[in-house]
Amino acid sequence: MIRVTVWNEFVHERNSAEVAAVYPEGIHAAIAGFLSKEADLRVRTATLDMPEHGLTQEVLKDTDVMLWWGHHAHREVSDEVVERVAQRVLDGMGLIVLHSAHASKIFRRLMGTNTHKLRWREDEKMQRYWVMDLAHPIAQGLGDYFELPVEETYGEHFDIPKPDDLVFVSWAPGGEVFRSGCCWNRGQGRVFYFQPGHETYPTYYDPNVQKVIVQAVRWAYREQVQPFVTDHTQALADISK
Repeated sequence: MIRVTVWNEFVHERNSAEVAAVYPEGIHAAIAGFLSKEADLRVRTATLDMPEHGLTQEVLKDTDVMLWWGHHAHREVSDEVVERVAQRVLDGMGLIVLHSAHASKIFRRLMGTNTHKLRWREDEKMQRYWVMDLAHPIAQGLGDYFELPVEETYGEHFDIPKPDDLVFVSWAPGGEVFRSGCCWNRGQGRVFYFQPGHETYPTYYDPNVQKVIVQAVRWAYREQVQPFVTDHTQALADISK
């Protein structure tokens, strides 16, 4: 079983009737709902208002892959918890960063750049997501591209390090393109950023988006992680001569 934790700040759904109409139980519940249908996934949720944001040492030790959605409350996330999550990623936990969590503390911490810097526009237009790597595990079964009838427009330049794998590039009718599906290795962990998921649109009910996220969880999961050896060691060969 892959142990999955879906984290969401759970703010919009409580203070916006428009968002609550789309995600009445919260974005985290919608994501956990379709993930829980997969026989190989064991899913829990955590939110900002829980003690330690629901991300205690015990929860993190019991998590193989974490999904992170945030928007308005990035600054409210404890720096201590961010460092705790970052260390788990470096130690082998997978992290999937969704939509406006590009500006989250944890993503900026792991990328080392101003990942909040990009072009954006809410114009309720369609978005087309082109598959850039047809062989990538995250992109299986999608064909050359998929479309969302409505989604927030993001556009380049996106201030991220060069991805290790570029899985998707999106196109918007306004002419923007965006690196909308990116993979990195950080320490022994894997990180995937996936752009769609605006809170007022039913993005997480879309079958293609669900397929991407399920496949991203399996890609990010590492069954066995070999600890780094950093202690003083003896030479493997005779270097006395």
